[in-house]
Amino acid sequence: MHPLAGRADIPLVHVTHFNRLMWNNGRAPTSVIEHGIIDPGHLWTGTEPRAAVVVNEPVRRGRTTGTDLLPGFAAAAPLDVFGVGTEGLARHLGPARDLCRTADLPQSALHPRHGALPGLSAPGAVDLCGVDTTHFSPSPVGDRRSGVPFRLLSVGRLVPRKGFDRAIKTLAAVPNTELLIAGGPEAPLLFADPEAERLRKIAFEHGVAERVRLLGCVPQDVMPRLMSSADLLLSLPRYEPFGIVPIEATACGTPVLATAVGGQLDTVVDGVTGALVPPVEIPGHDLAATIRSLLDDPARRARYGAAGRTHALARYTWDEVADGVARVYAQLSPVPEPSEVAR
Repeated sequence: MHPLAGRADIPLVHVTHFNRLMWNNGRAPTSVIEHGIIDPGHLWTGTEPRAAVVVNEPVRRGRTTGTDLLPGFAAAAPLDVFGVGTEGLARHLGPARDLCRTADLPQSALHPRHGALPGLSAPGAVDLCGVDTTHFSPSPVGDRRSGVPFRLLSVGRLVPRKGFDRAIKTLAAVPNTELLIAGGPEAPLLFADPEAERLRKIAFEHGVAERVRLLGCVPQDVMPRLMSSADLLLSLPRYEPFGIVPIEATACGTPVLATAVGGQLDTVVDGVTGALVPPVEIPGHDLAATIRSLLDDPARRARYGAAGRTHALARYTWDEVADGVARVYAQLSPVPEPSEVAR
């Protein structure tokens, strides 16, 4: 039973038809906006003799997203597949590359945005991911036990797509710097984690084992202090649907270096709150040089950190997210604003 099932005056908008089917919506009027993406049909020109497909992570999720149907579609008409994690789809499925072209489609390409910082466009859609900016805030940092001048931090699940291996390999060309990786099982259990073992091996092979520390699972109450202790947060996934970790870091006033993929194209404002880099090594781009330039420029890092905190407060507090959702509902139905007492 949906919590609003008894309200005939508040429309419910589901993000899939399956959700609408499975929820008992009661008296509430319902509609579906697939994956929260407003139909851009009014923008279609019909000038491309191709079929468009929008799907996230088709390679990883396979049949779950209907990926197995795409070769049949490609046989009927060449496809342009947009979404997160589409790289290598044609190679994975078998059709010739021109029959199954792909392009990363971040949220910023789906919705107009708003915000208080340069790089963001006009008012429009709502950010549905937020952080507790009271909890994630700049924290006092004590002396580092390692004594190493600079600290890089990466946070996330210990899975290959998060790009921790790339961070470790790059560390070899970034002297006087340690890399902390937070995520995975609790520290005493890391010895049994296959990805942790793989990362340790890479660190040893690249001669940086003494400068890489796997912390395991870090409690949420400790995370703001850990993020504040870093000179730079590295977020280097090959694809990333949301990009919550960069928001948490910027809320702590920590500058971010992130791959230009998925949600991170929204949560990191390039040249304002941090720097965006390619998700894979490409000729002409040196990730280590980019990191070194940031570490060697404390004024720029301080500027990015302060702007990041402003960015988080402007767009990603839960109050801002809730107000944005309320504004959308207000546009859909003339529901009275709650009183100050109700607030």
